[in-house]
Amino acid sequence: MSEPAEIKMYSDYKSPYAYIAFDPAYELEEKYDVRIKWRPFQLRLKGKGQRSIYSEWKVRYSYMDVRRNANLLHGGKMIRGPLKIFDTTPALIGGLYAEKQGKLKDYSRAVFEAFFKRELAADEADAVADVISSLGMSAEEYRAYLAGEGIEDYERAQEEAVEDQIFGVPLFVFEDEQFWGHDRIWLLEHRLKERGLVKQGADTAAG
Repeated sequence: MSEPAEIKMYSDYKSPYAYIAFDPAYELEEKYDVRIKWRPFQLRLKGKGQRSIYSEWKVRYSYMDVRRNANLLHGGKMIRGPLKIFDTTPALIGGLYAEKQGKLKDYSRAVFEAFFKRELAADEADAVADVISSLGMSAEEYRAYLAGEGIEDYERAQEEAVEDQIFGVPLFVFEDEQFWGHDRIWLLEHRLKERGLVKQGADTAAG
């Protein structure tokens, strides 16, 4: 039996669009002969006071838009805008650690939910360690990983993002073709169907 085709998903925990794309992306594995490869990507954003008025309007619109999507299509997820720009490196390295423990999905869902409820400081190792511990993983192992091998894995992922020419999240890469945004998953599905990757008996009518 051949290996599933790989779809890279670049993601950052401070992106509301990455939040609402996370579960639909993994649902692709149920319908198509594919495997999602999660990759951490650090969005470089300007904070309030550093942006033009046009950018401020864009940010305001983006959160209104993502809330509409969350309410209509994604079970009404709570999405509150962060009060500052977060360097999510500790949380992203936490994702790499959780992936090694086979708990990436549970960890990511917990981080996204808490972050957008303003209940998680994704830039603080102690806060991330608490999430790790709450999911039955070792906070001590996470801290050791964060201080050593995790930084190396994270930096390699950022280098990989440069090679893949990643500029935002969520961004999917399939056979060197990019699909940017939660609202391009349907187009990615179209490409998967063209490649004959639909699983036998799978319902892809909505894709």
